[in-house]
Amino acid sequence: MISIIAFLIVSVGVAGLFFLDRDSSVRTSIALWVPVTWVWIAGSRPVSSWFGLDARSASVLDATLEGSPLDAAIFAALLCVGIAILLYRRKITSAYLALSGPIVVYFLYCLLSVLWSPFHEPAFKRWTKAVGDLVMVLVILTDGQPIAALRRFYSRVGFILFPFSVFMIRYTDIGRGYDADGTPSNVGVTTNKNSLGLTVFVISIGVLWNVRWLLNHKDEPNRGRRLVAQITLLAFGIALLQMAHSATSVICFILGAGVMIVTSFDFIKKSPRRVLALSLGVVLAGGLGLLFGGGSAVSESLGRGGGLSGRTDIWTASIGAAGNPLVGTGFESFWNANAAKVNYRLTQMGFRDLSNLNSAHNGYVEIYLDLGLIGVFLVALILISGYRYASKAFQYNPTVASLMLAMIATGTFYSVAEVGFRILTPSWIELLMGVIGSGGIVAGLIRDNSSQLTSPGGGNPKPAPQKIPLRAVRVEKRSFQVSRTNRIVIDTLPA
Repeated sequence: MISIIAFLIVSVGVAGLFFLDRDSSVRTSIALWVPVTWVWIAGSRPVSSWFGLDARSASVLDATLEGSPLDAAIFAALLCVGIAILLYRRKITSAYLALSGPIVVYFLYCLLSVLWSPFHEPAFKRWTKAVGDLVMVLVILTDGQPIAALRRFYSRVGFILFPFSVFMIRYTDIGRGYDADGTPSNVGVTTNKNSLGLTVFVISIGVLWNVRWLLNHKDEPNRGRRLVAQITLLAFGIALLQMAHSATSVICFILGAGVMIVTSFDFIKKSPRRVLALSLGVVLAGGLGLLFGGGSAVSESLGRGGGLSGRTDIWTASIGAAGNPLVGTGFESFWNANAAKVNYRLTQMGFRDLSNLNSAHNGYVEIYLDLGLIGVFLVALILISGYRYASKAFQYNPTVASLMLAMIATGTFYSVAEVGFRILTPSWIELLMGVIGSGGIVAGLIRDNSSQLTSPGGGNPKPAPQKIPLRAVRVEKRSFQVSRTNRIVIDTLPA
């Protein structure tokens, strides 16, 4: 009875947050609900799991091969709707894809790797879901009001996942679980504490950006009640990070918040080189500290003990069981094919049985296992292009660029200790958003249509290039006169 009353109270509270956050001065497309729904699912647990219809099998890995017809149908429906939206917006969609060469090549290579996967059909189905992540990012960025769409995307996702996670932790059994070693943990709407921490830190960074936006834009309509909604949501996020006890997620949230705050200073944001040096320095220092610099001290400070809780041993065993070092096992196929080999190597090191292990706990190692050195190289190209775009974006729209850079930096850092580049994970969706969105700012596809931005420290950012279709995309029969500024931007895009 108490849980029912609590559920009703939380539901009323969620409705109240949506009511407080409403803004009739800007209209975004109803299509925004498609990526919101996609991330609701990706950031929690499969729909089949909520209804007790998830795939039943002898092992977790076998279940991932079988999948759930209900989940497949829902993802397929959302993907089809998303593709239809992008076809309707094909001009601007083509412009974004022209800016995103490394990402397009990466997805094509992933499709090609299905050919040498031991599990062709499951690998192809996983690839279509990976395409869905990209489609959802483009649906948000191609909205007629992309900045408002970003703000509402984070709010709508958070308003549902955050309060109901607290409810499930406090009042239900399925909101709590156990770690592999039997330690009790809070999982909320997700399936494990690391997934909860990941979802919370990714959305909380966007919510923090919303709060900063409202604080810096004093002329925003209904600013007071919207601030109440956003600050309340941010408080939920911080509380959930504490409940999840996911050290990596806490560090990533602090990193993302720090990047947004530090890049608000004129000394940093007015120089693309300083922005780039700052972001890379923070990520490299954190990553090297986890791996080498502080050794056990750093690991213990994160609540993990020496060796990142055995992660380095898992990396060693996984790499030792890898197949072709150049092309890998095939898209999202390594664990289904080689889990037994990795488990054997780990038991030889003294680990207990880990036959259901399905992650290397490192995004870069995971890419190597599935896609080989070629895959790692392509991911590196994506990150390089993202940092280049983000550093330049501060010349045109520093407010939005700070969010994009935070997305890229945290996505890069998170994958040092967790699998951050896997399909249907908020960290991968966040990274795609940051890279593509930064390119959109530089090319003039994302602009603040409401007013000329004024930075908190004073001074006006450089006007964005004229928003026009890129020359590499044939969108109309008539020719376009491209300005010299845009031609420079286009000509220097990564291949």
